[in-house]
Amino acid sequence: MKITEFRNHLECHPESELCFVLPDGGRIAAHAHVTEAGRVDKAFIDCGGTMRTASSCTLQAWVADDMDHRLSPGKLAGILELAAPLFRGDDLDVEIEYENGLISQFPVTGASSSDNVLYFHLTTKHTDCLAKELCTPASAESTGCCGGGGCC
Repeated sequence: MKITEFRNHLECHPESELCFVLPDGGRIAAHAHVTEAGRVDKAFIDCGGTMRTASSCTLQAWVADDMDHRLSPGKLAGILELAAPLFRGDDLDVEIEYENGLISQFPVTGASSSDNVLYFHLTTKHTDCLAKELCTPASAESTGCCGGGGCC
């Protein structure tokens, strides 16, 4: 989900309870704080030698001992407004960074609302080869990828 759609949901339900639903159906605690709203830029070279970049909006959710704290959608919309200069006008994908044993980043895939609760549905991230035309076993055998450079 892009920032504009995410903010639109927040602004349409400013006083609702905010709920982040993890991929396994669990939920981030309702008293979680969003401690960071930022732009993450990654510049890298893939295994085929292509230089690439990727950018996202990351919201860090942190669960503390403050059981009474509740972050409303309206307040989170305000935080995103303050962070807008960081996004430089780009409509970035939104990810929730959350620690539950391990720090993980969960892309936001959808939203729904019911009984005064705004739900954001999260999914998992996966690794991938971005140069499959050079690195998959079939192409490596036919092009000699491992013998002449490339991904190996």
